[in-house]
Amino acid sequence: MARIHARRRGKSGSTRRYDREKHPEWSALRPREIEAKIIELAKAGRSSSEIGIILRDQYAVPDVKVATGKKITKILSENNLLPEIPEDLTNLIKRALKIRNHLEIHKKDFSNKRNLQLTESKIRRLIKYYKSTGRLPEDWKYSPQQARLMFE
Repeated sequence: MARIHARRRGKSGSTRRYDREKHPEWSALRPREIEAKIIELAKAGRSSSEIGIILRDQYAVPDVKVATGKKITKILSENNLLPEIPEDLTNLIKRALKIRNHLEIHKKDFSNKRNLQLTESKIRRLIKYYKSTGRLPEDWKYSPQQARLMFE
């Protein structure tokens, strides 16, 4: 598949092994304990990707979906712990803010001006997707000034 913002083709960076059908016996936690740990970490302010990394590295849970039958975001949504703005959109907005702050200092940095355009187009595409799936309200809009107030 071709890249969106480049004129070349290629594969994604990493692939995941799909040979695991059941939760391994050597894992430290059972499915109910995993769900409880996810809820505990979310209440402590961790994002879903941070929760997955913590479970993998500290609690020896290789795959939450295989263990519980549900993804981390599904477990969080069942317990009303999902953030208002999805995590991937939040990360892109923070990246755009960093680029804007850089461009305020370095006004002639044309490569980063292009980077900002690409990042904000990704933000607009994600917003369109999340509105269509009902994750964001239909009247939600992205503006750099409002994003600066939210994340700084």
